[in-house]
Amino acid sequence: MSAATPPHTGPRRRLVRALPLTPAVVLLLLFLGGPIAYCVVIAFTDLQLTGQAEESFVGFDNFTRAFGDEAFLNAVWLTLVFTVLSSLIGQNTLGLALASLMQRASKPVRTLTGGIVVTAWVLPEVVAGFLLYAFFRREGTLNALLDWLRLPSQNWLFTLPILAVSFANVWRGTAFSMLVYSAALNEIPKEVTEAAEVDGASGWRRMWHITLPMIRRSIGTNLMLNTLQTLSVFGLIWVMTRGGPSGKSQTLPLFMYEQAFQNSLIGYGTAVALLLLLIGSLFSVVYLRLLRTEV
Repeated sequence: MSAATPPHTGPRRRLVRALPLTPAVVLLLLFLGGPIAYCVVIAFTDLQLTGQAEESFVGFDNFTRAFGDEAFLNAVWLTLVFTVLSSLIGQNTLGLALASLMQRASKPVRTLTGGIVVTAWVLPEVVAGFLLYAFFRREGTLNALLDWLRLPSQNWLFTLPILAVSFANVWRGTAFSMLVYSAALNEIPKEVTEAAEVDGASGWRRMWHITLPMIRRSIGTNLMLNTLQTLSVFGLIWVMTRGGPSGKSQTLPLFMYEQAFQNSLIGYGTAVALLLLLIGSLFSVVYLRLLRTEV
């Protein structure tokens, strides 16, 4: 009979296994947890960039002010519209469609298409914003094409600014979804799809009953990452519209920047930032619960 294991061996072994993670945990607490905790403190004060002697604790005043501010509620609505249009629908759907088409395309077509899509993704955000501004402006490329086709043109950045910036985000960010779905589709056994074809299943039925269920976890991961990235988009919208006209494309990151650095209301702007963090956390919780379910 083997000797009994000392009672302290189990906890000691777990401690030894956790030691390699200690530096990572310390760095996360220092560079992520620390700033978030400091922002939480500032959000409950009236800190301003106006040379005040010291800030005062104001409790939940900044948060109640936000929910009573029509500009804040408008920014929340536009943030949700921007996220749904450009991330949940645009990038996700177009990325899956491109990945599916590239599965059946020849190698030259895959190389050309992948190169074009990825080029838009690797461009700096400011550069991408300027290119799309030149495309949508009143004297831009889009209106030139419409005039050439004898179709009515308009000032897209004035009449439909949130749709213009949503399209810009789709154009820039679809490559990530395409790469995620390309990797997921390559993992599907060919025998499964071939058997479905033999049984007479159409392309749409194979997509709905076989492909989507088998890549469901990749879909959830892609949606979560895309949503969090889209919620924080700032430079693209700032370059194209600066949140205008009259706040028609002012999402929460732009509203937060305006309050904190243009109006010098650091406490109020930080409270808005925490609310944006809360929205992102709610999305993350939903996606993580979906990912927990096995296929």
